[in-house]
Amino acid sequence: MATTDYDYYSMETEATGPTLEPTTDTSAYDYYSEYETEVCDKSNAVVFGAIFTPVFFSFVVIFSLLSNILVIVVLVKYENLKSLTNAFILNLAISDLFFTAGLPFWIYYHMYGWTLGESACKIVNFIFYIGFYSSGFLLILMTIHRYVAVMKPLSNIVSTTGLCSIVASLVIWVVSILVASPALICTRVLESHYCVYENSYWSLWGTYQQNALFILSSVIFIFCYSQIMCRLLRPTVQRRRNKTLKLIFILMVVFFVGWLPYNVVLFLQSLYLWPQSATDATTLAEKCEAHKRLDYAFYISRFFAFSHCCLNPVFYVFVGVKFNSHLKKMLKSWGHKQNSIRSRQSRLTITSQTSGEELSI
Repeated sequence: MATTDYDYYSMETEATGPTLEPTTDTSAYDYYSEYETEVCDKSNAVVFGAIFTPVFFSFVVIFSLLSNILVIVVLVKYENLKSLTNAFILNLAISDLFFTAGLPFWIYYHMYGWTLGESACKIVNFIFYIGFYSSGFLLILMTIHRYVAVMKPLSNIVSTTGLCSIVASLVIWVVSILVASPALICTRVLESHYCVYENSYWSLWGTYQQNALFILSSVIFIFCYSQIMCRLLRPTVQRRRNKTLKLIFILMVVFFVGWLPYNVVLFLQSLYLWPQSATDATTLAEKCEAHKRLDYAFYISRFFAFSHCCLNPVFYVFVGVKFNSHLKKMLKSWGHKQNSIRSRQSRLTITSQTSGEELSI
């Protein structure tokens, strides 16, 4: 797996702790890497990740599958998929499912190392990153679309349907595939059980690419939602204002609580992938402790960040009155079907029992 989504220091369960992924050929950096392997015991952090990751990612996988499949079913059953808004929501649910599809493999990876071969390493990374980047791009476009709908409600973009929805969806997926392509081309299985980028260049590329997406998303989120909130706070705007303001506030808090710590940790970890100069034992010991703290922070912050795949349906779909009514209608229809099946089964049971009694007589 790309080092931005796992430990920067390959998952090693031996007492000596993890070793740095091969990065450069400089003698100073080789010395640093070798020295750290001998003195920096990070086995506790590795064990923490091996326990923490499978437990919490299992919850994320279950809730993401349930919520996103439910979104797709509601859209297909009740909504016009040619609408740009519905097209965005449908694609967001699909991208979250792509993202979720990679998590069971990361659970396995943390528990047993990568034993599934290099081809599986490349394909799983590629699918995962397609989901990751397409979800980010879709949230950006949905935020801009919501901004236009509030600030310029008569704009043609708000009511766009048909071909434009298809083109927008295709562009999102093509761009996401291109951005995710290094994960397909440049990942390798090293030392038989580490699924990582093949060198430090691509590890840094993956990290800074994610950081850039976060910065772009943050700028757009802050600008669009601050403008929307200013518009809604005007005295002339009263209709459902409080509910909308609360939703926007929650969206902003969830976004930054989820993604800010994770991206900060990724950036700090990336600093250790640059060539290091040889230092004394005291400095190396301090760096070792910093590595350990970053490892713990990485596992925890990644869980909050990756939870977005099961939170997106809640905040972007089921808070809407229309989707709530669709969901209730669908659940009621399922309930009626279950009741009719039970009543039919009970009638069949009574009939069979009666027939049996008549036969015995």
